Amino acid sequence: MTTHAETVTGAESVRRPAAPAPYDRAVRPHGARRKLPRVTVTAPLVDASEPPPPQTMPSAWEKWRARLLPAGAAALAGLLLYVSFPPRTLWWLAVPAFAAFAWVLRGRSWKAGLGLGYLFGLGFLLPLLVWTGVEVGPGPWLALVAIEAVYVALVGAGITLVTRLPGWPVWAAALWIAGEAARARVPFSGFPWGKVAFGQADGVFLPLAALGGTPVLGFAVVLCGFGLFETARLAVRARRTGTLRRAAAVVGVLSVAVPVAGAFASRALVSDKAESGTVTVAVVQGNVPRLGLGFNSQRRAVLDYHARETRRLAAEVAAGRVERPDIVLWPENSSDIDPFTNEDAREVIDGAAKAVGAPVSVGAVVTRDGKLLNEQVLWDPVKGPVDVYDKRQIQPFGEYLPLRSVVGAINDEWTSMVRQDFSRGSEPGVFDRDGAAVGLVTCYEAAFDWAVRDTVTDGARMISVPSNNATFGRSEMTYQQLAMSRVRAVEHSRAVTVPVTSGVSAVIMPDGRITRKTGMFVADTLVQEVPLRTSQTPATRLGTLPEIALVLLAAGGLGWGVAARVRARRTGDR
Repeated sequence: MTTHAETVTGAESVRRPAAPAPYDRAVRPHGARRKLPRVTVTAPLVDASEPPPPQTMPSAWEKWRARLLPAGAAALAGLLLYVSFPPRTLWWLAVPAFAAFAWVLRGRSWKAGLGLGYLFGLGFLLPLLVWTGVEVGPGPWLALVAIEAVYVALVGAGITLVTRLPGWPVWAAALWIAGEAARARVPFSGFPWGKVAFGQADGVFLPLAALGGTPVLGFAVVLCGFGLFETARLAVRARRTGTLRRAAAVVGVLSVAVPVAGAFASRALVSDKAESGTVTVAVVQGNVPRLGLGFNSQRRAVLDYHARETRRLAAEVAAGRVERPDIVLWPENSSDIDPFTNEDAREVIDGAAKAVGAPVSVGAVVTRDGKLLNEQVLWDPVKGPVDVYDKRQIQPFGEYLPLRSVVGAINDEWTSMVRQDFSRGSEPGVFDRDGAAVGLVTCYEAAFDWAVRDTVTDGARMISVPSNNATFGRSEMTYQQLAMSRVRAVEHSRAVTVPVTSGVSAVIMPDGRITRKTGMFVADTLVQEVPLRTSQTPATRLGTLPEIALVLLAAGGLGWGVAARVRARRTGDR
């Protein structure tokens, strides 16, 4: 068989491969296979003298840096939020604090969000609540922070699930408020100290308290922070890639613009004009003989100090240097001796009221029907005690001991410090003297939305927050509580007085301005005419509805985020 054909061109002959025979299954022997040309693949030669290619796997340091950087940033962002709180007036730092928190969380897994949220909570709450351990040691302080930071951790995990959703700053800010709502209710009736709203007494967002209370005020601040991050993120991305997602950019800008615009629009809800006349109040700060828990051992001295300061006020009134007050307000624990069972205490209080010629609201510890009560007693100069208010929101581990048997087994000191639990009152307190209806909110109660609102809906035309901060020394606690009272003044459009045993006592106008205040650990009296108001703000009328709406919004966003993650995972598996 000829395998090559031979052609001749001139004198030159060229051998060409013959064309293959056409494939014919009928002619081909049964079982015969067609041979395919063999292909040989040879690997390129490698010069052993050349260095190996660079490693693509991250080094151990790079792995640690990838973990430490977001962890440190989360803790520092929490610290930045703390710095925005009183006694500093750096309220605006809350916005970049939440912007940094969003930067840390975006794109993370929910497990990472849990840890980073906990670190943010520690950075915020550890310095904020350090006053809780001033007299009892670091144990209770650290335990409280460790528990409260869990709520922030859960919020962090939730935020990671919504950051891929359209309009995610709204969902994320609602989640933060949902976390605050839970923290204000459980465990042991809640601990709302550290709400974002309480750091905004000097800020431009404050008028929003009159619109929807602390939930709306806090939501606006957090939303502004998340919106600031989203706007910056999209701007950087647009500069890098030349593309801009317009819908996302609009959401980011509106998340900043709407809260600010809403705050300025809400100023119309804030007023310090009298609607039902005025009342002259005297806020008495008698001071205490010593700082810390030791002041309790000299209860009679504390009572005498406040009676003495009241008699000094009476002398000023008699000399014509000060206007006679319509009501005199003493702080919480100004008489830890029960005036209903102790004749000496009764005579001291009665003598002070007669000297000044005005009813005195006395903070007393009394025993009635076998119950220990933290009580405000309205003492008339002629009739004696005519009205009482029993504190409703009592402080766990201070005024009562939850899980007493368990705590006692761990630390006997707690059971010795809180020998008997205080009982709770059941009705809001309003002392009404000739139309000057004063609503009573005793110390710790100022942190709870419902406790303040109840007094206003029950007819209070002004509010008094008698407190005892002597236990916490010169810590930031008194300034944090004073800021709460300023927020409450705007929230319900009421003048607020803050009589404190050792300072800082103050008089606050319905627009949140402090017009008079004392120093710390000095004896002093503040006398001022304040407006009485009867109208109710939207926040007062709506009550818990804004908070409920934000919690439902958070639940909807969280459900959507979880469903989107599950759908994406199933699609990826396919």
